[in-house]
Amino acid sequence: MEIWQKAAKENTKKYANFLKRCDQRKIIKELPELHEEVFSKIDCLDCANCCKNHSPRFKIPDIKRIAKFLSMKEGDFIQTYLKLDDENDYVLKQQPCSFLGSDNYCSIYDVRPSDCARYPYTDEDVLLKRTALTLKNTEVCPAVYAMLEKLTQLF
Repeated sequence: MEIWQKAAKENTKKYANFLKRCDQRKIIKELPELHEEVFSKIDCLDCANCCKNHSPRFKIPDIKRIAKFLSMKEGDFIQTYLKLDDENDYVLKQQPCSFLGSDNYCSIYDVRPSDCARYPYTDEDVLLKRTALTLKNTEVCPAVYAMLEKLTQLF
């Protein structure tokens, strides 16, 4: 376990309390700038924990776009790579992601699912409004951990 992951786990209560009591409107205005600052120091290709440990939801537009990119029929793409989860969303059958290379590059990056493109939601209100997801992501993504550290120091 990385040092930041251990710290994220130890600070879960602190982050939960912060997210519960913070002035969301004030913080939302700061998210884009803080997001840029954090990602100027963190390179996703060094980590790829998200691709190794989680599956995005594959919505129908994602499936259509990716299947076309792979020159596959949508049904064949679903059958090969996806399954339905408990919430009836299409997710990957396996982890790590089938499209993640050993160099941490994504082979479908230009057409990746919208969940992947938006992850880790550090420049969106999702960071504040979906507390359980954010707390989970602090232990998966060093950028989410860094964002919460900065936010708890600033506010």
